Amino acid sequence: MLSTNQKGAIAESAIIHAAIKLGVGVYRPVFEGGRYDLILEVVSTLVRVQCKSAVLKGAVLAIPCYSARRTRDGFLKRPYTRDEVDAIVAYCAELNRCFFLPLDQFGCRTYIQLRLTPSRNNQKVGINWADDYEFEALHWSAPGAIAQLGERCDGIAEVAGSSPAGSTSAHSAVGW
Repeated sequence: MLSTNQKGAIAESAIIHAAIKLGVGVYRPVFEGGRYDLILEVVSTLVRVQCKSAVLKGAVLAIPCYSARRTRDGFLKRPYTRDEVDAIVAYCAELNRCFFLPLDQFGCRTYIQLRLTPSRNNQKVGINWADDYEFEALHWSAPGAIAQLGERCDGIAEVAGSSPAGSTSAHSAVGW
């Protein structure tokens, strides 16, 4: 059985592999322990990404959106915020697929669930379909790539990343 650190390393390497295959620039922080694992360069916008391992539970992918550490008072769960990361990218080993989840759409949740097939009661409202968030299906080289995902899901332009999207050049994002 793999440890959570091993699962995380597998997820991160699978996400890096998928991004590079799509021509997306991938950058790592110099040291560990920050709130994001990678920076993806989408056209000229830098997107801070937290990598997660998705767990397949029947027809649903469960994606944790928090960090956890032991304290003397027990486990401390801390969800990711929009100030810390722009998106969560999750890898599901059972499906060998990655999913891009902009925090602008999901807010400060501790879990995100993505459905693979319709629910048994045919519920349609409030469902997050896995296919709508598939990493490899996004058009990463298009100028509006980071806005594309929000438009696909509900027809309204929603932007992840810098605010407004494209306003942050690679130099200004790092404080030059």
